[in-house]
Amino acid sequence: MEPRLSVRGLGVRFGGLQALTDVDLEVADGEVVGLIGPNGAGKTTLFNAVCALVKPDSGVIELAGAPAPRRPEQLPAAGVARTLQGLGVLPGLTVLENVLVSVLRRPDRQAQATAALDRVGLLHRAAEPVVALPYPEQKRVALARALAIRPSLLLLDEPAGGLGPADVQDLSGLIREVGCAVLLVEHNVDFVMRVCDRVVVLDFGRVIATGPPDQVRQDPAVEEAYLGIEVAR
Repeated sequence: MEPRLSVRGLGVRFGGLQALTDVDLEVADGEVVGLIGPNGAGKTTLFNAVCALVKPDSGVIELAGAPAPRRPEQLPAAGVARTLQGLGVLPGLTVLENVLVSVLRRPDRQAQATAALDRVGLLHRAAEPVVALPYPEQKRVALARALAIRPSLLLLDEPAGGLGPADVQDLSGLIREVGCAVLLVEHNVDFVMRVCDRVVVLDFGRVIATGPPDQVRQDPAVEEAYLGIEVAR
């Protein structure tokens, strides 16, 4: 079977800066893959390329064997959903309305939105203003908005950012239960190692390691580039 997401030989250049060089990455259905690396390693550039926000200079991006959308507005129809760094909620709307915005053109939008809120444990707060929720629950609203489209590929941009240990633990369970292909960028190394099936490490725009979490954690190149500092901390 074709992987849900396949990136092969991806290269991205911004003027004189080579942001990504010959990057290969795959995410299978039901698999959680973590993308980590130092600041400036190219993680966000890779996410933006998959989301058609950045045009690659070389390489191929495919979804289930077919070319990935070339425009961001085509992503939901292709089954791709993405959360943003931080919150990304709409402060003037209720919790339910924040989720509905992602499925406004769907005939069963109310059912999809309420089902997504139920999955993240916030259906009982659907009618409340989103700004009345504490930060961890607002992060769940953003996740529910992505889940509402019933994605086959979910891209999570620093989902654990700003969360305490208990909320990170809860988030780990939610991500493991999503069921679709998940690619996440995250700086919380312990969270990545706990929740992901595989980890891909970028450094200076190149993949320097990929494999199961325990294998990647012990890779000398990874320790030198990134993990050794974080684990020691």
